[in-house]
Amino acid sequence: MLATFNSLNPWLIAVLLNTVLLAIAWVIPKQLLTRAGVLHAWALGIVILGTLGWQGYLIVMVYFLVGSAVTRIGMAQKEAAGIAEKRSGARGPENVWGSALTGTLCAVGVLFLDEPYRSFLLLGFVASFATKLSDTTASEVGKAYGKRTFLITTLQPVSPGTEGAVSLEGTLAGAVASAAIAVLGWGVGFIDLTGVYFCVLAAFVATNLESVIGATWQSQVEWMTNEVVNIINTLIGAIAAILFVVIWHSIMGLAG
Repeated sequence: MLATFNSLNPWLIAVLLNTVLLAIAWVIPKQLLTRAGVLHAWALGIVILGTLGWQGYLIVMVYFLVGSAVTRIGMAQKEAAGIAEKRSGARGPENVWGSALTGTLCAVGVLFLDEPYRSFLLLGFVASFATKLSDTTASEVGKAYGKRTFLITTLQPVSPGTEGAVSLEGTLAGAVASAAIAVLGWGVGFIDLTGVYFCVLAAFVATNLESVIGATWQSQVEWMTNEVVNIINTLIGAIAAILFVVIWHSIMGLAG
């Protein structure tokens, strides 16, 4: 009986902590989440805290708070131009899972797999959020401060906010954002310094591929919404980071 209680304890803590935090989020005047978004974020937080502990929860919280902050950069200007996020950046259920589904799958997988696969999933978890924060930051900074914006497939100048558009300012900001999440992942012990480098590289690759998808398929495929593209984006980032590390270890093994 005691063993059963101890095994459930982290989940009970997850339920209590998330209930308190999201009750606060429910009543504060500045809404970062819609009402439905709060409920879905509650479920997400329980899963992450229950599977990965405070370390994984911290990564998700930093992603969410920084991502919400950069979404509001130049909000009045972006709303006037018609390129701001809907609901003034408040996240709904589709945003919660579009951003976090890949990371959640990695977190749940950690419960069932041993090394080396557990380390791969932790890397994928960090890389998925590094990728999404890179994408969000690059897009929002580019729309607010990008002096010259180009369509990634043709390099022709386009208006800020165009699907598939990139800018130097946004790209640099996105790289800094991905590095911040990757360093945090290293700081909490999820990845090593090699993993930090490959998370940033994977985020760069995935964010640019997401821009290619936005410039091509997204307007042509009915079901490919922004949220679906976000899932694809984070999945590419997670898989790329894992592949980079596997290849790197193989090369180092051959060299040794």
